[in-house]
Amino acid sequence: MKTSARNQFPGTVGKIKTGAVNDEIELEIGGGQTIVAIITHDSAVRLGLQTGAPAFALIKASSIVIVTDDQGAKFSTRNRLGGIVSSLHAGAVNSEVVIDLAGGGQVAAIVTNVGSAKLGLAVVQVAAAIFEASSVILGVAA
Repeated sequence: MKTSARNQFPGTVGKIKTGAVNDEIELEIGGGQTIVAIITHDSAVRLGLQTGAPAFALIKASSIVIVTDDQGAKFSTRNRLGGIVSSLHAGAVNSEVVIDLAGGGQVAAIVTNVGSAKLGLAVVQVAAAIFEASSVILGVAA
């Protein structure tokens, strides 16, 4: 499968919290990091998701918010992947930021150049990618 989503994370379903309409799925992606997704219950059933099953998460780079100093800050987002900025590519309006994750792998984000400047983003800077559980698409091998 090929997708346009820059962020593709293979993992294992760790927990499932079943709801009447939506289910909360926790995907263990390695390095002690997890991604939480909110999908419809029907989708969870259709995908055959169960604890221990392999699955993957897709997150568009434009759905990622970058934070550089979250000491004491609280966010409503369920997902936070931390690491070190390994690449920063500025365009005319937006910048692509790539963070090497602590447990291996990378996460890419698209942020405005103004936002990048306000954060003072630079290569080798500690940063985190945060995103909503509803921004995560889950899939399984067909």
